[in-house]
Amino acid sequence: MTPYSLGTLAFVLASVCLAPGCRCASCRQPATSPCAAPAAVQRPVAATADRPAPNGAASPPQPPGATIKAVGYEESPEPEAIPTPSADGLFGGQPELSLDQLIDLVASRNASLQAMTFAWQAAQQRYPQAIALDDPTFMGMAAPASFNSSTVSSAYVVGGSQKLPWFGKREARGDAAKAEANAMFGDVRDARLQLVQATRAAFFEYYLVARELEINRGNLELTRRFRDTARAKYENNLVTEQDVLQADVELATSQRRLLELERMNRVAVARLNTLLRRNPGEYLPAAPRELPEVVALPPVALLRQMAVTQRPDLAAIAARVRAEQAAVNLAMKQYFPDAEVYGRYDSFWQPAATQADLRGQVGVNLNMPIYRGKLNAAVNEAQ
Repeated sequence: MTPYSLGTLAFVLASVCLAPGCRCASCRQPATSPCAAPAAVQRPVAATADRPAPNGAASPPQPPGATIKAVGYEESPEPEAIPTPSADGLFGGQPELSLDQLIDLVASRNASLQAMTFAWQAAQQRYPQAIALDDPTFMGMAAPASFNSSTVSSAYVVGGSQKLPWFGKREARGDAAKAEANAMFGDVRDARLQLVQATRAAFFEYYLVARELEINRGNLELTRRFRDTARAKYENNLVTEQDVLQADVELATSQRRLLELERMNRVAVARLNTLLRRNPGEYLPAAPRELPEVVALPPVALLRQMAVTQRPDLAAIAARVRAEQAAVNLAMKQYFPDAEVYGRYDSFWQPAATQADLRGQVGVNLNMPIYRGKLNAAVNEAQ
């Protein structure tokens, strides 16, 4: 090819690239012709310092070789696919999550709360045992050789006895057992209250994240439209490049916030499933669109009174105090003896003709609490 031909080809290429509105990769002129990049391009072209300002505006001074790069961004990921309902069938076909239903499910599926409930029910059965008398005893004895003897009558003894504790000991044992059962009932109520509190907090977090996600996705769509409008105006020399760059920054910020909210949503779902004793990623219905109206709180004085009289943990503590007081009362009563009454019929009396009226007997046995060191130690321990 001749030098003349090479020069002609270079002139033609330069004319095409420098034509008004050209947007090819080798030039930096605003696009006003069909060769401009389409609006669907997802990344704006970096603006360099040698680009002329639109509408004849003066360009800010730039150091040699300086380049203003547009903030890149990625399109927001598609919303995560809604998982299919789990095999346990807790929320099959349910469009929204209900707080009351959630609280009931959490309480019914919590093994610790169930164990505490069974322990309280078992403690209730200690009161009848504590106030009951000891089992009576039966005694029988015979002399086998006397049944075949021709010189003596048949000799045998039968009898029964019953232990009777000192006055007030059974009542003290019953009071202690009843107070312990009441304390365990308070523990059950307190555990359920804490479980409900944790469930409500997790539910409201789930609701809040869902609403923030909805708002963020709406803002993200509006930001995309604003960015597209700014790009279109910039390509038509109606605004400066700063507007496009600012729109890109706002879009990137909204997308970053979207990723944070999606992570928070996964954490909220995991918390609820953990309370339900399920796998963290199990299906949950969507959060409700609206919450019930908040009931106005009563006055502060009434709230304080309710807190003192209705808090289950305070009730459990008061019941344990009563149980310990009953234990002290029982330890003090151990200084008094217990009685054992008995009656028997003794045919060992000989001869039968003269001793028949003496065979029937009644009596009483008393323990003697003389070892005071043991009793004093028991009282000190109870106190």
